[in-house]
Amino acid sequence: MGSLKHLNQYFFKYKFHLAGGLLFIILSNIFAIYPAQVTRYTIDYLHEAVWLNNQAHGASFKAQLLSQFFEAFFLFFLIIIVTTLIKGIFMFFMRQTIIVMSRHIEYELKNEIYKHYQKLPVSFYKQNRTGDLMARISEDVSQVRMYIGPAVMYTLNLIVLFTLVISVMWRVNSYLTLLVLIPLPFLSLGIYLISNIINKKSTLVQQQLSSLSSVSQSSFAGIRVIKSFNREDQNIRQFLTESLTFKSLSLKLMKVDSLFAPLITLLIGASAIITIYIGGTQFINGSITLGNIAEFVIYVNMLTWPVTSIGWVSSIIQKAAVSQKRINEFLTTTSQIKNGKLILLSNQPISIRFNKVSFTYPESGIKALENVSFYVAPGTSIGITGKTGSGKSTIALLIARLYDVDSGEILINEINIKAYDIESLRNKIGYVPQDVFLFSESIYNNIVFGLNEEEKVNQNQLDDAAQAADILANIKGFQQGYHTMIGERGITLSGGQKQRLSIARALIKKPDILILDDCLSAVDTSTENRILNNLKATLANKTVVYISHRISTVQHADQLLVISNHAVAAQGTHEELLALKGEYYEQYQSQLMEREVIRE
Repeated sequence: MGSLKHLNQYFFKYKFHLAGGLLFIILSNIFAIYPAQVTRYTIDYLHEAVWLNNQAHGASFKAQLLSQFFEAFFLFFLIIIVTTLIKGIFMFFMRQTIIVMSRHIEYELKNEIYKHYQKLPVSFYKQNRTGDLMARISEDVSQVRMYIGPAVMYTLNLIVLFTLVISVMWRVNSYLTLLVLIPLPFLSLGIYLISNIINKKSTLVQQQLSSLSSVSQSSFAGIRVIKSFNREDQNIRQFLTESLTFKSLSLKLMKVDSLFAPLITLLIGASAIITIYIGGTQFINGSITLGNIAEFVIYVNMLTWPVTSIGWVSSIIQKAAVSQKRINEFLTTTSQIKNGKLILLSNQPISIRFNKVSFTYPESGIKALENVSFYVAPGTSIGITGKTGSGKSTIALLIARLYDVDSGEILINEINIKAYDIESLRNKIGYVPQDVFLFSESIYNNIVFGLNEEEKVNQNQLDDAAQAADILANIKGFQQGYHTMIGERGITLSGGQKQRLSIARALIKKPDILILDDCLSAVDTSTENRILNNLKATLANKTVVYISHRISTVQHADQLLVISNHAVAAQGTHEELLALKGEYYEQYQSQLMEREVIRE
């Protein structure tokens, strides 16, 4: 139950729903007791009526006596019907308060988890599978809701009903009550032992469910690769293996879970037998009435479902505890990137300085940068190039503060980047990552995605951003223009169209810092030149970081940086680096020859 303490804040928030539900539970159970008592009066009255009828054999008032009997029976019948209806009404309100409360808490818990997900760093998502993240916010929360709603409701109902019924039984016949309750301690012990087994097996089931979700998500996301490599059968076998493991674990859990019903039925049946046998003996001795026996049998039957629900509720609580423990694992995960307080002003010229920066990816332990230093003056551009894996893209991630440096410092306007408010910093950055991602939305929604909700954009601004990214002609060529829906991750667009659409998304923000991370690799050189020329006009007096292994992308920057083996190998203008005859020169000559071969 320790992991479920996290939910106490929600119980307190919805305390009036909980209190109202408890009130309706009490009222419904009070009216549930009346039919048993009326049944006792009815049977005793019937017993007495039969005796009087036999005594009045042949008497003149026998017809009047029978009429009174039928009136009394009708009254008893009417009382049972009315009290049962009232009980049903209060049960309806009981569910409308407690079950509705559970839906409210489910909604808030999902929002809490999702909001926390958004605050976690990029490294968290690299260390955890998407399917597992989805399972915890869907399947695990659903398990927790069963505890918040049905489990709480039936537990409260059990406590109230036991208190009321046993107190009434005790007042009627304390000796018979004690005998009837004898099986209950054995029932509690059995439930305790079985619940512990269920807890362990539920953990394994939920873990395997996450694995199954991850396999499914990975398959759907990579379906094009799977089909192109003709690996459908292998993929099916992998899913079947995970699915069979999940089925096996679930069946083992159900085998244990199924022990509850026979155990409870046996012990409740034992209580009923004790009631009839001992009650019949006492009736023969004249210590109780026939109506008392019937009343006790009804009380035992009334306790059957609540006691039976102990097993079900206990199973729900065990599963919920496992699920909430899994949820808490992520909720207690905190970001190492702490927020600062300084706010960057709008349209403020921005400088960037790396001062002996070193960085290693925490999730993999791979070194990315070592003792890197450079300076970008306000309103100027820098081109960063180097071989694959040299650490170029890491510089972009560090400027956007998706990671923090291990040593050294990054200065924005000569102030440590950690001193700035993260939201303020990122609002000033337009970032086009190397791995382009588009949402399954319209082209319009993808372009304006980076704008704040209160920001309004007109058609001219939209067209300007699209034109600068050289995607406007393509958009107008689509039948629905900006309202064209694109597939998941932009699957309906070409690679070049996706890259240019991502550039338009960054440009419409009018950022003070624009970072282009190898985002022109899928376009031809003529399109690349048009985009770069457009950017020069659009980004006048803005700080621009071009990152690419293609010299044609970075060579027009005000200064160039060559990264090799995670460190700065050379720095200068295009002409200066060519004159050095070093790695940059070799890379330039190699790419120049490639373009010549392509033209031929």
